[in-house]
Amino acid sequence: MASDNYTILLVEDDHNDVLLIKRAFQKVNIANPIVVLNDGEQAITYLAGREPYVGRVLPMLVLLDLKLPRKSGHEVLEWLRQQPTLKRLPVVVLTASSESSDINRAYDLGANSYLVKPVTFDALVEMVRTLNLYWLILNKRAEVSNE
Repeated sequence: MASDNYTILLVEDDHNDVLLIKRAFQKVNIANPIVVLNDGEQAITYLAGREPYVGRVLPMLVLLDLKLPRKSGHEVLEWLRQQPTLKRLPVVVLTASSESSDINRAYDLGANSYLVKPVTFDALVEMVRTLNLYWLILNKRAEVSNE
């Protein structure tokens, strides 16, 4: 059953990047709630609905950094795509790495998109504007189970 939830899950360990991304969302007037998790293990616990996230509602979109403590973004993505009830959840990798090995591995593991964090705030705002238009407005979501 598809969720009517409009939450975005941001998995990012850099506090400054979290603040910039949230500011960019505000500047573009995206009202979707953002849940922020700071490491890969937390992301898996959240997505699995284990303590302390029992009863969580699945996000409509995951923004996933690759360079995370405890479990990398690649490990989170690999785990996610192995879960029958979660494998259709849209995942946009949002990371500083532009290395082809990271890009190829992310797509091999099932990333829906791969974006390199821009250097300037204005470029980030434009990226978020485009992300909003495509992923939050135009894109048709597959059904994802909340169980």
